[in-house]
Amino acid sequence: MTHRLTIGRVRGRRPRLLDLFSCAGGAAVGYDRAGFAVDGCDVAHRPNYPFPYHHGDALTYLAALITSGEIERYAFVHASPPCQDKCTLTVGTNRSQGWGGTHEDLVAPTRELLEQTGLPYVIEQPNGRAEIRKDLTLCGEMFGLGVIRHRNFELGGWSIEQPAHVPHRGRVRGYRHGRFYDGPYVAAYGNGGGKPSVPELQAAMGITWSGEREELTEAIPPAYAERIGRAYLTSRTVLEGAA
Repeated sequence: MTHRLTIGRVRGRRPRLLDLFSCAGGAAVGYDRAGFAVDGCDVAHRPNYPFPYHHGDALTYLAALITSGEIERYAFVHASPPCQDKCTLTVGTNRSQGWGGTHEDLVAPTRELLEQTGLPYVIEQPNGRAEIRKDLTLCGEMFGLGVIRHRNFELGGWSIEQPAHVPHRGRVRGYRHGRFYDGPYVAAYGNGGGKPSVPELQAAMGITWSGEREELTEAIPPAYAERIGRAYLTSRTVLEGAA
Protein backbone atom coordinates (compact mmCIF):
# COMPACT_ATOMS: atom_id res chain seq x y z
CA MET A 1 0.00 0.00 0.00
CA THR A 2 1.25 3.47 -0.85
CA HIS A 3 1.69 5.71 2.18
CA ARG A 4 2.06 9.47 2.28
CA LEU A 5 5.14 10.88 3.94
CA THR A 6 4.71 14.08 5.92
CA ILE A 7 7.97 15.98 5.55
CA GLY A 8 8.14 19.43 7.10
CA ARG A 9 10.57 22.27 6.62
CA VAL A 10 13.79 21.84 8.59
CA ARG A 11 14.83 25.02 10.41
CA GLY A 12 17.50 26.80 8.38
CA ARG A 13 17.14 24.45 5.42
CA ARG A 14 14.95 24.37 2.34
CA PRO A 15 12.84 21.29 1.57
CA ARG A 16 14.22 19.53 -1.50
CA LEU A 17 12.17 19.17 -4.69
CA LEU A 18 12.73 16.77 -7.59
CA ASP A 19 11.95 18.33 -10.99
CA LEU A 20 11.40 15.56 -13.57
CA PHE A 21 11.41 16.21 -17.34
CA SER A 22 12.91 19.51 -16.27
CA CYS A 23 13.70 21.12 -19.64
CA ALA A 24 15.43 24.48 -19.10
CA GLY A 25 13.98 25.11 -15.65
CA GLY A 26 10.84 27.25 -15.99
CA ALA A 27 9.14 25.31 -13.19
CA ALA A 28 12.38 24.94 -11.23
CA VAL A 29 12.98 28.68 -10.90
CA GLY A 30 9.43 29.17 -9.66
CA TYR A 31 9.84 26.49 -7.00
CA ASP A 32 13.18 27.99 -5.99
CA ARG A 33 11.50 31.36 -5.51
CA ALA A 34 8.80 29.67 -3.44
CA GLY A 35 11.38 28.27 -1.03
CA PHE A 36 12.52 24.86 -2.32
CA ALA A 37 15.98 23.54 -3.10
CA VAL A 38 15.61 22.04 -6.58
CA ASP A 39 17.26 19.13 -8.40
CA GLY A 40 16.33 18.46 -12.03
CA CYS A 41 16.35 15.49 -14.40
CA ASP A 42 16.03 15.56 -18.18
CA VAL A 43 16.97 13.17 -20.97
CA ALA A 44 18.36 16.06 -23.04
CA HIS A 45 21.52 17.97 -22.25
CA ARG A 46 20.39 21.17 -20.52
CA PRO A 47 23.37 23.49 -19.96
CA ASN A 48 20.99 26.38 -19.24
CA TYR A 49 19.30 24.59 -16.34
CA PRO A 50 20.10 26.81 -13.33
CA PHE A 51 20.25 24.09 -10.66
CA PRO A 52 21.90 20.68 -10.18
CA TYR A 53 20.42 18.10 -12.51
CA HIS A 54 20.77 14.49 -13.63
CA HIS A 55 21.21 13.93 -17.37
CA GLY A 56 19.21 10.82 -18.15
CA ASP A 57 15.79 9.24 -18.54
CA ALA A 58 13.47 10.68 -15.89
CA LEU A 59 11.46 7.52 -15.21
CA THR A 60 14.55 5.31 -15.01
CA TYR A 61 16.09 7.81 -12.60
CA LEU A 62 12.95 8.03 -10.46
CA ALA A 63 12.68 4.24 -10.28
CA ALA A 64 16.32 4.03 -9.16
CA LEU A 65 15.74 6.65 -6.45
CA ILE A 66 12.75 4.67 -5.17
CA THR A 67 14.64 1.36 -5.17
CA SER A 68 17.68 2.80 -3.40
CA GLY A 69 15.67 4.78 -0.87
CA GLU A 70 17.32 8.02 -1.98
CA ILE A 71 13.89 9.41 -2.84
CA GLU A 72 13.50 10.03 0.91
CA ARG A 73 15.71 13.11 0.69
CA TYR A 74 12.95 14.82 -1.29
CA ALA A 75 9.82 16.47 0.07
CA PHE A 76 7.96 17.04 -3.21
CA VAL A 77 8.07 16.00 -6.89
CA HIS A 78 7.11 17.99 -9.99
CA ALA A 79 6.79 16.16 -13.31
CA SER A 80 6.11 17.48 -16.81
CA PRO A 81 6.07 14.23 -18.85
CA PRO A 82 5.89 14.48 -22.64
CA CYS A 83 2.39 14.02 -23.96
CA GLN A 84 2.52 15.61 -27.41
CA ASP A 85 0.29 12.82 -28.70
CA LYS A 86 -2.66 14.38 -26.85
CA CYS A 87 -1.88 18.11 -26.84
CA THR A 88 -4.31 20.48 -28.53
CA LEU A 89 -2.07 21.21 -31.52
CA THR A 90 -1.41 17.53 -32.22
CA VAL A 91 -5.01 16.36 -31.95
CA GLY A 92 -6.28 19.43 -33.80
CA THR A 93 -4.61 21.16 -36.71
CA ASN A 94 -1.61 18.84 -37.06
CA ARG A 95 -3.66 15.66 -37.15
CA SER A 96 -6.30 17.09 -39.47
CA GLN A 97 -3.55 18.07 -41.92
CA GLY A 98 -1.62 14.82 -41.58
CA TRP A 99 1.37 16.62 -40.04
CA GLY A 100 3.70 15.37 -37.36
CA GLY A 101 4.66 11.85 -36.36
CA THR A 102 4.14 9.60 -33.39
CA HIS A 103 4.63 10.92 -29.88
CA GLU A 104 5.08 9.32 -26.48
CA ASP A 105 2.49 9.58 -23.74
CA LEU A 106 4.31 9.07 -20.44
CA VAL A 107 1.64 10.44 -18.11
CA ALA A 108 0.37 7.08 -16.83
CA PRO A 109 3.79 5.50 -16.10
CA THR A 110 4.90 8.74 -14.47
CA ARG A 111 1.88 8.75 -12.16
CA GLU A 112 2.43 5.09 -11.26
CA LEU A 113 5.99 5.79 -10.09
CA LEU A 114 5.01 9.01 -8.32
CA GLU A 115 2.43 7.09 -6.30
CA GLN A 116 5.15 4.66 -5.25
CA THR A 117 7.22 7.48 -3.76
CA GLY A 118 4.60 8.29 -1.16
CA LEU A 119 5.40 11.97 -1.71
CA PRO A 120 3.10 14.85 -2.66
CA TYR A 121 3.48 15.61 -6.34
CA VAL A 122 2.35 17.65 -9.34
CA ILE A 123 1.91 16.44 -12.92
CA GLU A 124 1.80 19.32 -15.43
CA GLN A 125 0.28 19.16 -18.90
CA PRO A 126 -0.91 21.57 -21.60
CA ASN A 127 -4.53 21.79 -22.66
CA GLY A 128 -5.57 18.80 -24.72
CA ARG A 129 -6.59 15.21 -24.07
CA ALA A 130 -3.89 14.18 -21.64
CA GLU A 131 -5.47 11.88 -19.07
CA ILE A 132 -4.83 13.86 -15.90
CA ARG A 133 -7.16 15.34 -13.32
CA LYS A 134 -7.39 19.07 -13.82
CA ASP A 135 -7.09 19.90 -10.14
CA LEU A 136 -5.62 23.28 -11.04
CA THR A 137 -5.54 25.33 -14.24
CA LEU A 138 -3.32 28.40 -14.58
CA CYS A 139 -3.13 31.08 -17.26
CA GLY A 140 -0.58 33.79 -17.95
CA GLU A 141 -3.18 36.53 -17.53
CA MET A 142 -3.52 35.53 -13.86
CA PHE A 143 0.05 36.77 -13.44
CA GLY A 144 0.02 39.69 -15.90
CA LEU A 145 2.26 37.84 -18.37
CA GLY A 146 2.55 38.32 -22.12
CA VAL A 147 1.41 34.76 -22.85
CA ILE A 148 -1.89 32.96 -22.26
CA ARG A 149 -0.33 29.49 -21.97
CA HIS A 150 -3.03 27.55 -20.15
CA ARG A 151 -1.57 24.66 -18.15
CA ASN A 152 -3.32 21.94 -16.15
CA PHE A 153 -1.97 20.34 -12.98
CA GLU A 154 -2.86 17.08 -11.27
CA LEU A 155 -2.05 17.19 -7.56
CA GLY A 156 -1.17 13.99 -5.73
CA GLY A 157 -1.56 13.86 -1.96
CA TRP A 158 -2.53 17.50 -1.41
CA SER A 159 -4.86 20.19 -2.74
CA ILE A 160 -4.94 23.86 -3.70
CA GLU A 161 -7.70 26.39 -4.31
CA GLN A 162 -8.41 27.13 -7.97
CA PRO A 163 -8.01 30.87 -8.62
CA ALA A 164 -10.63 32.61 -10.73
CA HIS A 165 -9.80 32.73 -14.42
CA VAL A 166 -9.06 36.29 -15.52
CA PRO A 167 -10.65 37.31 -18.86
CA HIS A 168 -8.11 37.68 -21.66
CA ARG A 169 -7.37 41.21 -22.81
CA GLY A 170 -7.34 40.32 -26.51
CA ARG A 171 -5.87 37.95 -29.07
CA VAL A 172 -2.57 36.15 -29.37
CA ARG A 173 -0.48 38.03 -31.91
CA GLY A 174 0.17 36.23 -35.18
CA TYR A 175 -1.27 34.87 -38.39
CA ARG A 176 -4.48 32.83 -38.50
CA HIS A 177 -5.51 31.36 -41.87
CA GLY A 178 -3.44 33.90 -43.76
CA ARG A 179 -4.62 36.93 -41.80
CA PHE A 180 -2.47 38.77 -39.23
CA TYR A 181 -4.00 39.64 -35.86
CA ASP A 182 -2.40 41.92 -33.32
CA GLY A 183 -2.85 41.46 -29.60
CA PRO A 184 -1.31 41.75 -26.14
CA TYR A 185 0.00 38.15 -26.08
CA VAL A 186 2.72 36.37 -28.04
CA ALA A 187 2.51 32.80 -29.30
CA ALA A 188 5.00 30.75 -27.27
CA TYR A 189 5.12 27.87 -29.74
CA GLY A 190 6.42 27.09 -33.22
CA ASN A 191 8.36 29.15 -35.72
CA GLY A 192 5.72 30.29 -38.21
CA GLY A 193 4.80 33.75 -39.40
CA GLY A 194 4.19 36.35 -36.75
CA LYS A 195 5.91 34.38 -34.00
CA PRO A 196 7.79 36.42 -31.40
CA SER A 197 11.54 36.94 -31.27
CA VAL A 198 13.54 35.21 -28.54
CA PRO A 199 13.78 38.44 -26.45
CA GLU A 200 10.01 38.88 -26.75
CA LEU A 201 9.48 35.29 -25.59
CA GLN A 202 11.82 35.77 -22.66
CA ALA A 203 10.00 38.92 -21.54
CA ALA A 204 6.55 37.39 -22.01
CA MET A 205 7.38 34.21 -20.06
CA GLY A 206 9.54 35.75 -17.35
CA ILE A 207 12.53 33.58 -18.34
CA THR A 208 15.93 35.24 -18.69
CA TRP A 209 18.49 32.45 -18.21
CA SER A 210 17.81 30.61 -21.51
CA GLY A 211 17.90 32.07 -25.01
CA GLU A 212 17.03 28.81 -26.77
CA ARG A 213 13.70 29.05 -28.62
CA GLU A 214 12.97 25.34 -28.18
CA GLU A 215 13.44 25.59 -24.42
CA LEU A 216 11.33 28.72 -24.16
CA THR A 217 8.46 27.21 -26.14
CA GLU A 218 8.48 24.06 -23.96
CA ALA A 219 8.72 25.83 -20.59
CA ILE A 220 6.05 26.93 -18.18
CA PRO A 221 6.38 30.45 -16.74
CA PRO A 222 8.13 30.41 -13.34
CA ALA A 223 5.17 32.31 -11.89
CA TYR A 224 3.03 29.17 -12.19
CA ALA A 225 5.35 26.96 -10.14
CA GLU A 226 5.98 29.73 -7.63
CA ARG A 227 2.22 29.91 -6.97
CA ILE A 228 2.05 26.13 -6.56
CA GLY A 229 5.15 25.90 -4.40
CA ARG A 230 4.07 28.66 -2.05
CA ALA A 231 0.61 27.12 -1.69
CA TYR A 232 2.08 23.73 -0.82
CA LEU A 233 4.55 25.11 1.73
CA THR A 234 1.82 27.22 3.31
CA SER A 235 -0.43 24.17 3.62
CA ARG A 236 2.37 22.22 5.33
CA THR A 237 3.04 25.07 7.74
CA VAL A 238 -0.65 25.23 8.69
CA LEU A 239 -0.80 21.46 9.27
CA GLU A 240 2.37 21.46 11.34
CA GLY A 241 1.12 24.40 13.40
CA ALA A 242 -2.10 22.54 14.15
CA ALA A 243 -0.32 19.33 15.16
